[in-house]
Amino acid sequence: MKDPEIPFDQLTRFVRVRSEPDARFVEFDFAIGHPELFVELVLPRAAFATFCQRQRVVQMDAAMCQAVDEDAAKWRYGDVGRREANDRE
Repeated sequence: MKDPEIPFDQLTRFVRVRSEPDARFVEFDFAIGHPELFVELVLPRAAFATFCQRQRVVQMDAAMCQAVDEDAAKWRYGDVGRREANDRE
């Protein structure tokens, strides 16, 4: 946890879109407070736009996405997976 003093409703909400730009539905990861701890969601485009507006989301940047991917590789494959993820760059 970064700061337990921050009230839940003030924690940053993160979104990472996984679907193609022209897809009918938006597949995305949604996290509150910690980008590496997320749920996978699917919404129609209009509902996704409303969701993002109401949640005041922050789009994950490339560095955040890479950190999340490396963390997932570590949990999935152990330290070897983390090293392999770094070697691909």
